[in-house]
Amino acid sequence: MHKTTFLLLSTLLIGLIGTANAQSTELMKNLVDSAVINDINNFALTDIVLQSIKNQNAKYGNMSSEKILELDKKWRVETKSTDQPLISATLTNPLSSYLTRIQAHAKGLYTEIFVMDTNGLNVGQSNISSDYWQGDEAKFQKTYSVSPTAVFIDTPEYNSELGIWLTQANLSIANEQNKAIGAITVEINLTELQRRKNLNK
Repeated sequence: MHKTTFLLLSTLLIGLIGTANAQSTELMKNLVDSAVINDINNFALTDIVLQSIKNQNAKYGNMSSEKILELDKKWRVETKSTDQPLISATLTNPLSSYLTRIQAHAKGLYTEIFVMDTNGLNVGQSNISSDYWQGDEAKFQKTYSVSPTAVFIDTPEYNSELGIWLTQANLSIANEQNKAIGAITVEINLTELQRRKNLNK
């Protein structure tokens, strides 16, 4: 085969693969519809979630950026240590216990859930996260920082080790006055979600 022809065919093939991957990603993302968001709101807009955020906002609401980064650094260090006072205190609080139960009852649909306060610091979570502060990430900046009803669905990714598609649904959490007080992130097993939707067709 002529070298030029081979290069053209290779370029075309790469382009087709890229287009197919983009289409697959968009199809998986579209699985997170209004029904999925409503299900998340049903367990997110509850007394234990709202009160836990309010309590932490009262405690940390006026915290300086330096102190926030200090806490985040402490968390990151603890993830590599057997001494984990900050992580333990967070994972054993009532909100974390509640989120862990929600994840368990979802039977594989949710792989991680965590709630953030007004600073983007974790309030409660179902699993240990790599960091404590989410304020510099899209999950917080495209929800809490946008509006009290903002929803941001991240780009789905295929986890080759688990053989499943995953995405994160991120929502603002508002109080009774419809003012954003925090946010929630729910990592969704899109492969399982697709299976359930197919069963209901």
